[in-house]
Order: sequence, then structure tokens, then C-alpha cells
Amino acid sequence: MQPLRGVTVVSLEQAIAAPYASRQLADLGARVIKVERPGAGDFARAYDTRVRGLSSHFVWVNRNKESLTLDFKDPRGLELLRRLIADADVFLQNLAPGAAARAGLGAEELRAGHPELIVCDISGYGAPGPYEGRKAYDLLVQSEAGLLSVTGAAADMAKVGIPVSDIAAGMYAYSSILGALLERGRTGRGAQLDVSMLEATVEWMGFPLYYSFEGAEPPPRAGAAHATIYPYGPFTAGDGKVVMMAVQNEREWRGFCTGFLDRPELAGHPDYATNADRNAHREALGGLIAARFAELTSSAAIELLGAVPVANARVNSLAEVWDHPQLAARGRLHEVPTPVGPVPALAPPGPTGDAPRMEAVPALGEHTRAVLGGLGLSGEAIDALVAQGVA
Repeated sequence: MQPLRGVTVVSLEQAIAAPYASRQLADLGARVIKVERPGAGDFARAYDTRVRGLSSHFVWVNRNKESLTLDFKDPRGLELLRRLIADADVFLQNLAPGAAARAGLGAEELRAGHPELIVCDISGYGAPGPYEGRKAYDLLVQSEAGLLSVTGAAADMAKVGIPVSDIAAGMYAYSSILGALLERGRTGRGAQLDVSMLEATVEWMGFPLYYSFEGAEPPPRAGAAHATIYPYGPFTAGDGKVVMMAVQNEREWRGFCTGFLDRPELAGHPDYATNADRNAHREALGGLIAARFAELTSSAAIELLGAVPVANARVNSLAEVWDHPQLAARGRLHEVPTPVGPVPALAPPGPTGDAPRMEAVPALGEHTRAVLGGLGLSGEAIDALVAQGVA
């Protein structure tokens, strides 16, 4: 399913948020021209070398794209970039705050000449506002959004193990661009979209924000356990392996007491009758549950929980995720070409049936000559730009 075939996206992007958004568009068939700095490229290319010499971050978010190297600080490079944008449907950027506008690539200026253009700016905090000029990286935004206050163990806060603020902003940019394309199909008008990492992350903080509404006590940091639903979290079986489990309602609680704990009388115990009661007495209840898990192997515990049924899961390593039987059964792992050969890649969640678009992760500047040739530049003109560091 490639409904965005025929849509061209020019993306002045770096790191994760904008590249993640543009990759989603590329997965659905859009032509994405990734504009990078000559010589160095997107700095995420140098984050690490874990994928046979390539960056894990870069391989993750940059398949299905064309790489164009262009120095837009040079007037010749800027003019070429403007020509590309004039023929595009979407212009996406996540440069440092104000950098695009200072270069003459602000949304208002671009759309004045191209009202059908969709311009999407991704920044840390958005504009206007007292934080608009601040640099923003994922961990800093997680902190500002209050995410660190509810993540980690009681004594120590913890960063979420993935760049969740970048991902949140990227996904809201992606969905907003899709909405803008639909709206343009009805009205012929483009749109100006302004996505901030802060607002995207705070939107995902809705539960703890409302839980602590009007000065109420916020949810505590509870490690791998749920902060306000109990029992919901990790328990160690007798063989030392950890089993994750979740009781979500009173029907499951009654079944858990009878079918797993073999203590049906606990179901109506006043300390444990409701989730609020169980959460308030989680230390005592946790001791009872831990003692039962200690009597069982992890396999036996999972079998008993499944028979109740109570939701449960293994705590997989990353190596085990690559070999996950459910991903294999659904045919979700494919291969994507890279400059160092094919590597596995997960198909985009959602579409089924047709083979997903799995075109290459580009080498730096791999498509520069083709893209500039498409603008009508001769080979000699392109050679000169490359020699002078403009392309």
C-alpha cells in the first residue's frame, strides 16, 4: 500500500524527529529528498557504528529516501533548494530554532509564493514563547515534560530507553502532514504546521497529568511496575526468570486469586477488593504474590496465568526480539539495502498484503547528481558545485 506515490517531500532534516516523520511518509510511497550537509551529512550518521559500520539511529529512520548534499548557506545552494521546494508538496525541517527562517525558508515566506505547499516545522518548544530559542534534545524535553518525574525507581529517575520525545514529535508531524494532504485535496490550499517535541510529549503525559489534577499526589516512580494499577509488573519465578503480568479488573483479580494464588478468600479481602485498595496495600500483597511465584518455574507460572486468563509476558532481551515468534509468524521482518549490504528491517505497522516498500538507506550524497540533473543542471555545472563544496 503506497497511497503517497506522486507526493514529493523535501526534508531539511537531522537526528531523529524529522527523519522519523519523513520515513513514515516514504514508507507509504512518497518521494523523500533528504537534504544533507556536504562532507558531513546528517550528524546522526556518526552516532555509532553498530550496523556493520553504519549508525543504528541512521539505518532505523532513513530508508526509502534520496540523499542530496547541498550547502544552503551558499546562495547557489539556497537557490537550488528553493527550486526543489517549489516543485514539492511538502517541506519538512527540524533545524536549530530560527535557522530555516533566517535562511529565507520560513513557512510564511515559502507559502507566499506557493500557497499549495505544506510546510512542517519541528522544534523543541515551538514559537512564540520564552523557550522558542532553546536547543532541545530528547532527554531535555523528557525532563521538561515531566516524564522523568514518573519514570524510574523510587529513589532514582530514569530516561525512557528510546528517544520518545523525538518519536512523539515525528509521529505528530507525520499524522499532521497526512491530514494537511487530505485538506489540500479538498481545498487546494497547503498548510503551515508547527510541531514541538514538548507538546507532543506532554500530550502523551495525559494520564499522570490528570491523575495529579488540582494538586493531587502524582503517581510515584515504580520501576518496571505500573504506578497506580496493582498487581501489574514484574515478578521473579523460582528459576530466577522474570515474568511480567497484569490484573486490570475485578473479574481478572478473582480469577487470579483462585487460579494462580490458590487463595480464593483474598478476592473479597477488604484490603484488596478494588484496584485502589490493592494499590494502597501493594507491599503486603506483593509479598503474597512473590511467594507464590517463588514456588513455580517461569514456564509453569506463565501456563497458570494463561489458564486464568491473566495477561502475561516474557521480559525479552533485544536479541530475543529479533527472533520473536509472533513477528516471524506475521512475516514482519524484511530486508532493506544499505551501503554495506542488506540488513533486517521491520515492515511498517498497519498495512498487510503487498510487500512493503523497502528501498535503500542512502549513502551520503548518493542522489545529488540525479536530483540536480532533474532541475536541469548539466554534468559540468554539477561537477563545479561539488568541487566547490556547494553540493
